[in-house]
Parts: sequence; C-alpha cells; structure tokens
Amino acid sequence: MLFNSIEFLIFFPLVTILYFLIEHKYRWILLLAASCYFYMVFRPIYILILAFTIVIDYYAGILIEESPASRKKNYLILSLIANIGVLAIFKYYNFFISNINATFHTDSPLLNILLPVGLSFHTFQAMSYTFEVYRGNQKAERHFGIYALYVMFYPQLVAGPIERPQNILYQFRIKHEFNYALAKSGLLLMTWGMFKKVVIADRLAIFANQVFEHSTEYAGPSIIVAAIFFAFQIFCDFSGYSDIAIGSAQVMGFTLMKNFDRPYSSKTISEFWKRWHISLSTWFRDYLYIPLGGNRVGKLRGYINLSIIFLVSGLWHGANWNYIIWGGLHAFYSVFALITAQPRAYLRSVTGISKIPFLDNSLQRLTTFLLVCFAWIFFRADYLDTTVMWNLVKSLGTGWPTWQEFFTTEYFMKNICLGERRRQFFIAIALIGFMELVHYLQGKQSVRTLLFIQPTWIRWTCYTVLVLAILYLGVFTNTPQFIYFQF
Repeated sequence: MLFNSIEFLIFFPLVTILYFLIEHKYRWILLLAASCYFYMVFRPIYILILAFTIVIDYYAGILIEESPASRKKNYLILSLIANIGVLAIFKYYNFFISNINATFHTDSPLLNILLPVGLSFHTFQAMSYTFEVYRGNQKAERHFGIYALYVMFYPQLVAGPIERPQNILYQFRIKHEFNYALAKSGLLLMTWGMFKKVVIADRLAIFANQVFEHSTEYAGPSIIVAAIFFAFQIFCDFSGYSDIAIGSAQVMGFTLMKNFDRPYSSKTISEFWKRWHISLSTWFRDYLYIPLGGNRVGKLRGYINLSIIFLVSGLWHGANWNYIIWGGLHAFYSVFALITAQPRAYLRSVTGISKIPFLDNSLQRLTTFLLVCFAWIFFRADYLDTTVMWNLVKSLGTGWPTWQEFFTTEYFMKNICLGERRRQFFIAIALIGFMELVHYLQGKQSVRTLLFIQPTWIRWTCYTVLVLAILYLGVFTNTPQFIYFQF
C-alpha cells in the first residue's frame, strides 16, 4: 500500500483508532494483521517469503541463545543463509546469471519473477535481530507474534528505517495511551513528509525523468539541471517516506529512529553518509565494517574495508552495474578524502580560506553536494545500458553556450527549464528553497517545537497552508510509488 494513496488515507486512521480502542493484550494482533494486509496489497503471494524468513529467524534466535558457545555460530549462519538466500534468488540471481552468460557466452535460463517490495529492508532488519542475539545484546523473543510484528510493522516495513531489536521490540509490549502532543507531532511530521513527496519530489521527477529517459536529446547544462533536480527528488521522496513512517508510528506512541539529518548541508562525503539513510549506514558500520576491522587495521586495509562497504551498499540498492558504479564512486570519494586530508588542509590554510569560516564551509558544502550529484547520475541511470550511461556522462562537457546565449529565452526554456513552462521551473526552484529554509531553521531548533509554541492562529495558518499546498500543488497523476520501494 502506498502512503500517497486514498487507501492509506482510510487505512491509517482506521487502524490507529482501533489500536487505542481495543485492549492492550490484543493490540499486537491488530498491528500484525494490519501489517500483513498493508504488504499483501502489493502482491499477496510474497507474504510467504516473509513468513519463511520470520519462522527461520524466530527459531534461530532461540537456538542461538540456548545453545553452547560452540554451536551458536552454526545457527547464526543458518539464519544468514536463509535471509541472504532469499535475496540471492529474488534480487541477484538474474543479475549474476546474465553477466555470466554475457562473459562466457552461455545461455543459462533466467527466472521470470518480480522483486518483492522492500525485500532488502525487512531482510536486513531480520538479520540485525539474529546478529544482536548472537552478540548477547538482545534476548531472544519468545512471543512469535511479537517477533513477526518486529519484522512486519507496517510503517517501516517496505522502506525503513531499518530498526534494531533493542529499539522497537520492547515497545510492542508497552501499553500506549493516546497522547495528544505525540499525535499532533506525528501528524505534522506525516504531513511534512507527504508535502516533500507529492509536492516537491514528484514535481521534480517530471523534469529529471525527461532528461534521463531521453538522454541523447540533451547536453551538459540540461544534464546538470536534471542531476541536481534528481538529487532533491530522491531526498524528498525517501526522507518523505521516512517522515510518514516515523510520524505514523509516533501517533500510536512508537518511536522509530531518525533516518535523515539534512544530508545536503554536509561538508564531506563521510558526513553525508552520517546524515543520509542513517539506519542503513549504521547497519553496514556495525555488521560489516567493524567486523572487517574498520579503521583499526593498517591504512591500506582500512581503505579496502571502506571500499567494500560502499560497493556492497551499491549492490544492496539494486542488482545492476549502475548501482555498483555509484557505490564505487562514493568509495573513491571517501578514500581520496582520507589520502588528501593534509594537503587539502594546507591548501586551505595558505590561501587564507580557512580564516573565513563562512566561505570555507560554503565551498566544502558545495563541493560535497556536486560530488554527490555526479554520483546520482549513475544511480538514476537504472534503466539505461552501459553505453548510454557513459554517453550521458560524456555529454556533461557538451552544449555549453556563450554568456549572451545563456540568458536568451529560447536557450533558457529548452536547456534549463528542460522544455517545461518557465513558471513550473521556478515553482520547483521556490519549493526547494522553501525546504532548505526549513532545514536551516531545523539546524537551530526543532521546527515542530518552534511551531507548537506559536499562537493558535499562526499554527493553524501553517497547517492549512501546508495541506492546501499538498492538494493544489501535489502531483497525483498515476500515484507515483516511492523510489526506494524497488529495493
């Protein structure tokens, strides 16, 4: 079920009202049933995949906890094989087989199956449970229904945040009373998330899709505009989902982890990944990077570990070379930044830039943002073959006009507005500016807290404007799904 659908507009209040009306001991049943229905709206048969991994991991957790140390790892490995095996079959089998066929000129058959929605998300959440039980940080859950709800909790089932068992499992046992302040805060966050999705992300998608889906028709300036628009599109799309997920859980009294923290204000790529998709970044840090040795090993080994994380992260996002290239670029950025840290600091010092904090910070943020945008080109090129993808990158250096040509209406409309009406282009720019203003304020104080202390007329004016903006500026054509649903 899509958050930006009429079905969810009925589903959410109905489930929430019932949640507070029924006895606490039956609430887990309601939430589990609602979560099953939420998932089965997409494709009912795939609920069986979830059921398979839930059963395996539930018993694996108990066996890990009760077994002697010599056998704990065996049950952990069994759990990992089941989870990674499901990913391998449904997400990666065709990718690897098609590459083997192309390399060795074989003709091995491919599977004609659809990728289950949000497979990587709930698989990683399930894996975090067995990891934490194995490490002794989490007691094995004996209540099968509660464990199943941990994996299937509908707000974050298909696109995160990827929760740890320590944060969410115990919350299913707490008797949540209706809290007006929490409900108001959660509803506002949901509304803000919906605004980012249907008003900003889906509007920017019109411009970005036009270039990426007709890449041979555009040159450098248009590609750069499309890449920047896609950067904000994917942020608003994914963080919008996270806001709705966190907000909907908060209305019922649950606390989910923060998944985004103004990532485009980052001054380094490392900082960007501490602010972008935080639940996934910390997952890879805790369960892959640190076990590999992290940065506690030699420099070369540390660089290799860092590169492995980003390459695996790219593959996690999709079974295609463009995602691996995207991950590889971020690996290169990160390793290059570590290698050149001292020379760059020296350069900033001798040029005097480091003595002007505003200029220094602005240049670092701009550089980081442009590097991220360049990498997004490969991420967005998921439906393009390798030749077209590289031609798209090479086209960045073509089509640049003289200054006189740049400011002509004809050139501006075709190459900067991407053929759309100029009014729509400036609306998109204004919306990005408004969002960044909110982020600037958020960096100083919680905007929700700031809003809640205002007089009633100011609060309700803001609420009304936000809702009207969704209704009148939102893009509802074909009800676009969230980008990260495909992962």
